[in-house]
Amino acid sequence: MQNKIFKKIDSQLDCAVKLQENLTAIAAIGPSNGGDGEFEKANYLESELKKLKFDEIKRIDAPDENVKSGVRPNLIARYKGENSDRTFWIMTHIDVVPAGNLELWKTDPFKVHREGNKLYGRGVEDNQQGMIASIVAVKSMMDEGYRPPFDIALLFVADEETGSKYGIQYLLKNNPKLFSKKDVFLVPDGGNAKGNSIEIAEKSILRLKFTVIGKQCHAATPTSGINPVNASSKLVCKLSSLYQEYDLKNDIFDIPTSTFEPTIRKGHTASPNTIPEKDIFYFDCRLIPAYDLNKVMSSIKSIVKQIEQETKTKIEIETDRRVQVPPPLPLDSEIISLAKNAVKAACNIDAFPVGISGGSAAKYINEKGFQAVLYGKVHRLGHCPNECSTLDNLMDESKIMAHVAFNVKPVKKKVSCLKK
Repeated sequence: MQNKIFKKIDSQLDCAVKLQENLTAIAAIGPSNGGDGEFEKANYLESELKKLKFDEIKRIDAPDENVKSGVRPNLIARYKGENSDRTFWIMTHIDVVPAGNLELWKTDPFKVHREGNKLYGRGVEDNQQGMIASIVAVKSMMDEGYRPPFDIALLFVADEETGSKYGIQYLLKNNPKLFSKKDVFLVPDGGNAKGNSIEIAEKSILRLKFTVIGKQCHAATPTSGINPVNASSKLVCKLSSLYQEYDLKNDIFDIPTSTFEPTIRKGHTASPNTIPEKDIFYFDCRLIPAYDLNKVMSSIKSIVKQIEQETKTKIEIETDRRVQVPPPLPLDSEIISLAKNAVKAACNIDAFPVGISGGSAAKYINEKGFQAVLYGKVHRLGHCPNECSTLDNLMDESKIMAHVAFNVKPVKKKVSCLKK
């Protein structure tokens, strides 16, 4: 049956292209990125899912007054297996990032452009490749009249690109009975071009905004003021000592250490011969899971206090983003084994577990005690101009998802060893 399903997946090429074209044409951009959310795109997606033989289609809207519809939609399409004691979830996200500078695009970002095996357009890789692959996998089972051992549920969430507050986080918080600890999750929203990495861990994120306040004056008479640019420069240099203080390594990550880097810097004067009153910069920390962000913040505040005393400035700290991640999944987790076997069977690739320095919505699932991994065959062009997806990658991902669905096993019951 597996080979029949794989062949059926290969026959769904036209269906995959049509879905890419129609989904790309609906720009689902969150309000914090200047858009009006996922409402229209979710409506189209729901209408397409209703054409298929799903046993249940459910919609859970998260209220959001920042969009015209007033809601951020999340969809669940369930195809029941021979037994409904467990569910294999495939989670993808409906929203996309803005197109950015249109001059950098060769074609209209919201109209799919095809060149042979490649499709160009905003969202075709992130996250429509995985989304459509999941639909094709289940549609192929339906067409062949095949029921997997357990339920397979496609979860399409909102708001992944801007924090998941209205997506998976909302579902986990407000629908606690939706998921079971017996379930396993695949999130096709990561990976690499070789398709040989299964992402099982992330780094914690601490992103801070520093406002250094001095005293404005003419650059020719610096002693009459307090230069916040000098102070912020000293602060940046001092913050680099965090590399030595938090120097543990974890080789599962692509970059095995924690990182501490300044990013955006904003001045507050229009004149090149004026020492400004303020200097603002952002600082991005990515920490391996072993570290507690509270301890890191304590170290940073100590450094700030020292620089304030040395420079006679006032330094304000605002948290731009803070995410404390759960520990990496244990290497013997069932979903890791299922994913490795599926990649080998579908693509003849030996995949291995890795950690990533970026962030994903999978961490919210894992921190609740579920098993979720990220996997994808992608070129990592999701946020770039001329975002591109290949049809071969989409079909390979679909076969991998189908293989996992075939091989989810019953949960072993614990046997008591207590003596009478």
